[in-house]
Amino acid sequence: MVKTATARNLAASEMRLDVDRNARRMVGVFPGTVLSGDTPRLIDEWQIEPDIWNHVRRAVDDRGAPGQFILTGSAVPADDVTRHTGAGRLTRLRMRTFSLFETGRSSGQISLGALLNGEVQDSEPSTLKVPELAELICRGGWPGHIRHPLPLALRMNRGYLNEIRRVDIAQVSGRRRDPVKVGRLLRSLARNVGTPASLTTLVKAVRGGGPTMKPDTAAEYLEALERLMIVEDLPAWAPHLRSRTRLRSTPVRHFVDPSLATAALGIAPERLLNDLKYLGFVFEAMVVRDLRVYAQAADAEVYHYREKSGLDVDAVVETDDGRWAAFEVKLGERWIDDGTKNLRRLADRMIRGGRGEPAALAVIVPNGYGHVRPGGVGIVPVGALGG
Repeated sequence: MVKTATARNLAASEMRLDVDRNARRMVGVFPGTVLSGDTPRLIDEWQIEPDIWNHVRRAVDDRGAPGQFILTGSAVPADDVTRHTGAGRLTRLRMRTFSLFETGRSSGQISLGALLNGEVQDSEPSTLKVPELAELICRGGWPGHIRHPLPLALRMNRGYLNEIRRVDIAQVSGRRRDPVKVGRLLRSLARNVGTPASLTTLVKAVRGGGPTMKPDTAAEYLEALERLMIVEDLPAWAPHLRSRTRLRSTPVRHFVDPSLATAALGIAPERLLNDLKYLGFVFEAMVVRDLRVYAQAADAEVYHYREKSGLDVDAVVETDDGRWAAFEVKLGERWIDDGTKNLRRLADRMIRGGRGEPAALAVIVPNGYGHVRPGGVGIVPVGALGG
């Protein structure tokens, strides 16, 4: 409900299509009734009656004034719904779960925006301990869960996924879906979070000990989960290089929030601490979530980088004007040197290939001081990272 609460802070009137059946009927008969009201007018869950898109578009043209409507939705409708462009009329804004800075667990002393501007930054020590990190991952960045006891927050996360697999995925795709298969696919995605798992790999995991699933069916399910804003894969960075470096284009699998991965597997913080390898993957997922939040504020996008020769960098943030910064995510100090070497190799590749020098290179870790090592690679505790 964060989208609705946020929009209400700006709206002068509202219409909630998810709870007002009469309003849904009026969309097809007297749409002007739904659109009339003090502006900005909030139309919540507009995708339930997707015809409203064209009515809003025409009303904006007729009125000739900005700031007329706020449309919010918890799912992305099919492409043909918005085939009549909203360019010049509507601006899209993706809302995400809270970052650590927004929940008060990061000081924000090291700004991604400043890093992209080439500014050297440091921070006071972050004291975020690994057990706290496990709890934050499992709880997630859901605004409504922040003040709930942890056991309740975990149950709510699991309940959310149960509703997705039983009801929502069928509604958004317009077809009946097998909730058992959807649940197994969610668990397969959770086991492969932070990896470039192929569709074949995901399907094999779904088949293990349960109902079979064809690759085409899995692809349809994944598309529906993306439209429901449950999964958001990390695309590959494809810089234009003069060199013959061969890049891999497979996206890295991610949920919109790492708590959905642990909820799909039924993992509580205690179990997560007993599997440090998996903790490393979901820690990376949490960092990617936060980087996406901060990058969005800087008009930038987040990618991953993988070469066929083996070089792999966890996250690359690139702005519209071509500035870029690269990050490795490591759960402990003993892996920092490996991350540093990868980042320097990437920078060398980019410079030789004509892409230019990075604005920043940094290894993101759970805690400690934020500083820059000799050689120019920064160490950034996630508890000090901000926008």
